[in-house]
Amino acid sequence: MDARAVIADLRAGRAPDAAALRDFALGLADGRVSDAQAGAFAMAACLNGLGNGGAVALTEGMRDSGDVLAWDLPGPVIDKHSTGGIGDPVSLILAPALAALGCYVPMISGRGLGHSGGTLDKLESIPGVDTSVDEARFRAIVGDVGCAIVSATGRIAPADKRLYAIRDVTATVESIDLITASILSKKLAGGIGALVLDVKAGSGAFMATADEARALARQLVATANGAGCPTMALITDMNQPLAASVGNAVELAEVMAVLNGATDSPLAQVALALGAALLDMSGQGGDLAATLRDGRAAECFGRMIAALGGPGDFARNWRAHLPVAPVIRDLPAPETGHVAAIDGVALGMAVVRLGGGRQRETDRIDPAVGLSLVLRLGDAVEKGAPLLRIHAADAAGADAAAAALGAAIHIGAPPDLPPLIHEEIR
Repeated sequence: MDARAVIADLRAGRAPDAAALRDFALGLADGRVSDAQAGAFAMAACLNGLGNGGAVALTEGMRDSGDVLAWDLPGPVIDKHSTGGIGDPVSLILAPALAALGCYVPMISGRGLGHSGGTLDKLESIPGVDTSVDEARFRAIVGDVGCAIVSATGRIAPADKRLYAIRDVTATVESIDLITASILSKKLAGGIGALVLDVKAGSGAFMATADEARALARQLVATANGAGCPTMALITDMNQPLAASVGNAVELAEVMAVLNGATDSPLAQVALALGAALLDMSGQGGDLAATLRDGRAAECFGRMIAALGGPGDFARNWRAHLPVAPVIRDLPAPETGHVAAIDGVALGMAVVRLGGGRQRETDRIDPAVGLSLVLRLGDAVEKGAPLLRIHAADAAGADAAAAALGAAIHIGAPPDLPPLIHEEIR
C-alpha cells in the first residue's frame, strides 16, 4: 500500500482503488500511515469525496482493522443507530423490546457528543451499572438476556478511533463519506445481520435540514448494503426533544414509563417504527407494542441492568434507584401564546452546563441534572405557567440555566407541526 498514491488520487479528484482504500484503513490501525498522511487523506476526502464505492471500501477496511464478532444464536442478530439529538433514549426501549421477541441486540453505543446526550451516560446514571465489559462478558449477556448495550473495546475498529481523532483537529469531521465509514465500521464489526438507522433532522440534530439528513441517510444505507448488511433508515424529526426530558436520569424515567406500557408518546412511536423496520428486515414476527404493555420488555431491561452491575430490582423499583437533583425549579413562560419554536442545541447545551454532559473529555457527569416536562411545539401556555422544569445541583446552576433557556423556547402563533417521521430510505 502506497499511502501517498491514495492521497494523490483523492487530491486530484480520482477515486482510489478499493483494495488500496481498504489497506489504507489497515495502515491507520497498524501505524503504516503517519499522522500527516492521515490528516492529508481526511482533508482530500472532505474536499473531493471518496468516489463511487469508496465509502464501502473504507468502511470495510476500518471494520476489518480490529475484531469482527461472529454470533451463533437461535435468532436474528440486529442493531440500531441514531445520528444523535436531544431527549432521544430510543435505544434503551428498542433493545429490550426486540430481545423480548427472540431477537439478539449486541448494541455498541457511545457517550454524549456536543449538545447530544449519550446512551452509555444515560445507562450509567443507574447506580452500579458499568458498560465497559470485555468481549466474553458482552457475549454472555447478549446470549442470556438477548440484548447488551456497551461501550466499544479498543479492539473494535481501531482505524476509526485513530482517524476520528485526526479529523477532530483538522476540521474534517463534516465529510459525509468519513462520517459514514466511522458509524458503520463499528456497527458492522459487531457482526449484525440487519441494521436500522435513525437519522435526525431539525434544530436539535447535527443535520439541521431535511436535505442534509437525506444525503447522509442515503449514503449510510447504500454503504451498509454495499458492505453486505441489510440496512434501511428513517429520517425522524428533531425540531424538539423526542422525549419530554433532556438529561440522563430524567430521560431514564421516561424510558421506564414506556417500558411499562406508555405507548402513545412520540418516544414510543419512533421506537416502535424503528423496531418494525428491523423485524421486517430480519424476518422475525411479533408485536413490539405488546412487549411494552405486558412487561416483557421491562423484564429484559431489568435483567440487562443487573448483568451490567446495576440493582437486581431496577425494573420494579426504578424510582428508588435513580438520582434526584437537589434543586428543582420551573421555568415560567414570559407571555401567553403557543410554543412556536424550540432551539434544541440551546436545550442540550444548557444540560451540558448544568453538569449533565462534558465540556472537556475528562469532565465527570452529574446524572441527576437536566430538564423535564418540556412543552411540545404547538402547546398553548399562559404567562407564568411552566415551559419546562430545571433539575440542578445548586441554586446558582438553576439560575444560570434559567437565564440561558429564556430564549430557547419561542412563544408565538401556533406553528405548522412537523411530522414525527419525515421519510423512509431503503
